[in-house]
Amino acid sequence: MENAEEFESVFIHRLLPDQLVLLLESLLEEKTLQPRTLLCLEKTYCLREQDAEVQHRWCELIVKHKYSAAYRDVEQFLQDHQAMGVYLYGELMVNKDATQQQLARKSFAKIQEQMDIPTAKVVREMLF
Repeated sequence: MENAEEFESVFIHRLLPDQLVLLLESLLEEKTLQPRTLLCLEKTYCLREQDAEVQHRWCELIVKHKYSAAYRDVEQFLQDHQAMGVYLYGELMVNKDATQQQLARKSFAKIQEQMDIPTAKVVREMLF
């Protein structure tokens, strides 16, 4: 390998899903992350295209750091992974951020009819 960029493209971008989960979980422990750091993570690891476990941690980072540029990823996750999304609804509401709370309510309104009854009831109780 001739340079650091080639090394990075071959090794860093090929983390396994379990490795990505560990990376994202360690980043969740950070008090603050800059938007450019989150953007770099998203682009480097194609986080939108990863499995549900990785996407879930990515969404937790988005919510924790109020990374509004990626709120569409949270909305998509809540639609695609309804059972795993229950925790995220709680996170969106507990931050007491009006934009995040609106995102939670809007997402739930779109999919509540598709959710199983017990899950919908739990989410409804969190939101209202």
